[in-house]
Amino acid sequence: MNESVLPSVLATGQLQSRVQRRGRYVAESMRHPVKMLPSIAAQVISVFTEPGELVVDPMCGIGTTLVEATHLGRHAAGMEYEADFAGLTAANVQHARSQGVTGFARMACGDARNIATVFANLRGTAALVLTSPPYGVRTHGHVRCGSREGGGPVGKSNHRYSKGKGNLAHRPLPLLMEGFGQILAGCGELLRPGGVVAITVRPIRVGGRLVDLPGQVIETAEAAGLVLTHRLAALLCGLRDGRLVPRASFF
Repeated sequence: MNESVLPSVLATGQLQSRVQRRGRYVAESMRHPVKMLPSIAAQVISVFTEPGELVVDPMCGIGTTLVEATHLGRHAAGMEYEADFAGLTAANVQHARSQGVTGFARMACGDARNIATVFANLRGTAALVLTSPPYGVRTHGHVRCGSREGGGPVGKSNHRYSKGKGNLAHRPLPLLMEGFGQILAGCGELLRPGGVVAITVRPIRVGGRLVDLPGQVIETAEAAGLVLTHRLAALLCGLRDGRLVPRASFF
C-alpha cells in the first residue's frame, strides 16, 4: 500500500485487539485503557513512511507506535507523561528488540508539550508523527457483565487513564485541546519537509453529551499550522463475507 492508492476505509479490526498484541507486547500492556490498535499503527506507518525513516509519538502510552514502527524497519521516538506507562513502553520496545526488529526506538518520560526541546536533535527529521489525544480522565476500560447472557451489573477495571493532576486528561476539554495544540506545534518542529501528522481519534461522551472530538482535533491541528489532507475511517469491527463482525471496543 502507498499513499497514491490510500483507501478511505482501513480494515484494521480483522483480529481482536488482544490477538493483535499476543506475543508482540508484554502481557501487562493490556491494562492500559485506551490503547491504539496495532493494525492502525502498522497500516498508517506503512502508507506514509519508508524503511529507515523516523516515526514520532508524543503521547506513546504503552508504545504501540514505537513497536509497530520498529517491526516495519522504521526508527521511532516517543514521549509518555505517566511513568507507569513509560515503563511499559520500555518493556515493549525491549521485547521487540528480542524478536529481532531492525528499527531502533528511543523514548523519554515527560510532558509532550516540551517535545521539541527534549528531542531537539531530531528537528526536521521525522517523516511521520502518529498519536492520539487524551480522552479524559476516565475511559470505558475493561468491562465485564454479571452473566454470560449480559444481565446483572457491569464491572469495570483499568478505566482510569491517570491519577496525576498534571496530566492533560484531567483538564476540561477546551484546556485539553489547548495543550494538545501545543504538542502538535512542537511535533511540527520535528517534521521534515512534507512530513505527515496522523491522529487517531473518535467521538467521546462528556457528561452524557456526545462530543465531536475529531472535529475539535482538526481545528486544533489547523491552528497549530497543519493542513488537513486525509480523513480516514479505521474500522474497529471485522469484515467477514460482506458482514460486520462487532468487537468489544464497540462498548
